Amino acid sequence: MKLRDSLAENNSIRLQAEVETWQEAVKIGVDLLVAADVVEPKYYQAILAGVEQFGPYFVIAPGLAMPHGRPEEGVKKTGFALVTLKTPLVFNHEENDPVDILITLAAIDANTHNEVGIMQVVNLFEDEANFDRLRACQTQQDVLDLIDRTTAAALAATEE
Repeated sequence: MKLRDSLAENNSIRLQAEVETWQEAVKIGVDLLVAADVVEPKYYQAILAGVEQFGPYFVIAPGLAMPHGRPEEGVKKTGFALVTLKTPLVFNHEENDPVDILITLAAIDANTHNEVGIMQVVNLFEDEANFDRLRACQTQQDVLDLIDRTTAAALAATEE
């Protein structure tokens, strides 16, 4: 499942969310995936348990978190949710705090997680300007258009 297709089909984009804690921010993404029947509600607790055990392992770049759990922790099918925060939050990650973009990933197996999920997000953020472009998005369609432009540019680059 491609990032763009998942976000569109699952109606799993929430922009400029206002929350007090990183846990609330993570819950928004999980709740979007629960509503789309991508994960079970227990997936949220699995992510929190992972942070307790390993620290904020899913804060992967300055301002960017990719919350996820293991496939057996409640994943029904592969999917993504995207949440931007009105106010960046501290996730207790030394190098990459504060965070205001979350891409919640649910993958049915480890290969899907690594190949599909991570690569699509890497492509989106390979151009650092896309962080600010994403923060500026006002509608779900703005986000989908940004992903489309990024995908088209990546394809054009590979054809050269």
